[in-house]
Amino acid sequence: MVDVGDKEVTERWAVARGEVLMRPETLEAIRAGVTRKGDLLNVARIAGVLGAKKTSELIPLCHPLSLDFVEVDVWVDEELPGVQIQARVRTSGKTGVEMEALTAVSVAALTVYDMVKSVEKTMRIQNIRLVEKHGGRSGDIINE
Repeated sequence: MVDVGDKEVTERWAVARGEVLMRPETLEAIRAGVTRKGDLLNVARIAGVLGAKKTSELIPLCHPLSLDFVEVDVWVDEELPGVQIQARVRTSGKTGVEMEALTAVSVAALTVYDMVKSVEKTMRIQNIRLVEKHGGRSGDIINE
């Protein structure tokens, strides 16, 4: 792991996004709430939060962090068609939370896939990316 011992404790936050692309019929099943495994959007939100909290266990060399805030939004997007996911993560610490935000989006997207794979196996998880990060030595980065 990288030595962060000499860094200052500052507020740090990050936003990440991603998408699950699917057929319109699959999206309609999600909207109608007729997926076999239950309320897909809420389960994916919870899975994303859990993913953020477990990042250091999943990604080698990530520092375990005490997270102050995790919010995962999952919503239907007719234009994709598919599901959009956004995670916001915040901490006061010596290292940033980009990996936690990206992991939250990834785990939420995998949960969406798992919950409707019986309806469609051609879904595509795509465009997982860091949208912005704030705090720390490198300062603010806004990619979108």
